[in-house]
Amino acid sequence: MADNTTVTQALKPDKGLLRSVFNFFGGKTLRLNNDMGAMAIFFFRSFIMMFRFKAIPDIIQQIYYIGAKSAQIVMLVGFFTGMVLGLQLYFVLVDFGSVGVLGTAIALTLIREMGPVLAAIMITARAGSAMTAEIGIQRISEQIDALSTMRIDPLGYLISPRIAAAIISFPILTAFFDLIGIIGAWVSGCLILGVNSGSYFYRVVSSTQIDDITGGFIKSIVFGLLIITICCFQGYFTHMRTDSFGAKSVSLSTTSAVVISCVMIQISDYIVNSFIL
Repeated sequence: MADNTTVTQALKPDKGLLRSVFNFFGGKTLRLNNDMGAMAIFFFRSFIMMFRFKAIPDIIQQIYYIGAKSAQIVMLVGFFTGMVLGLQLYFVLVDFGSVGVLGTAIALTLIREMGPVLAAIMITARAGSAMTAEIGIQRISEQIDALSTMRIDPLGYLISPRIAAAIISFPILTAFFDLIGIIGAWVSGCLILGVNSGSYFYRVVSSTQIDDITGGFIKSIVFGLLIITICCFQGYFTHMRTDSFGAKSVSLSTTSAVVISCVMIQISDYIVNSFIL
């Protein structure tokens, strides 16, 4: 009888362990909800202040920084992405005797999916990380507090121009990526592997519909708003991190911004595809 009692007690769940597990996941969930709510308020406040005439010079400056200075790396990655796609799809299609549809496969793959996603990831790596670090340094050096002291809204001065610039720059950079990617696939598939150039470009033009282009631009705008909001939010509140302070908090905020942005690009890509397909 004693042995049965011992076995029964051993099989009972440890209440302290269960409480620890629930506390851990519950705390993580509450913290995630708080961060998402704070980020939503952060975005809407900044978005409303975007519609001001005096913000135009700052918007133009951010368009140059986010858009023009990212164009080279976006087009370079787009060119080699197209070359790789042309090479891979050629050897897949040649097995089925369908090399003639190479242009269709390249155009739809780039315009619908790979163009917006890869362009957004490259902009995150180049502009988003620098943006987080810049705002984070302004926060820990008390420059943002100085703006508030001078009765200048930091969100309207620092964040709003970047959101407006993202709405303008991301679709343009995505179009550059798509165009250069198609040219890269032409170099790989036609000039190197011998696919007929006329057939290739005919398939590119005939298979591309306005809905495909519109869907890619919608994705790029969604990605742009997510990236700018996440990167600016991480930098703006870098002083509230509990795991570090000072320069290290800026580095950790920058890392978090890039990682979270890349993850959210993939998640939002699936969500947007669910609505537009």
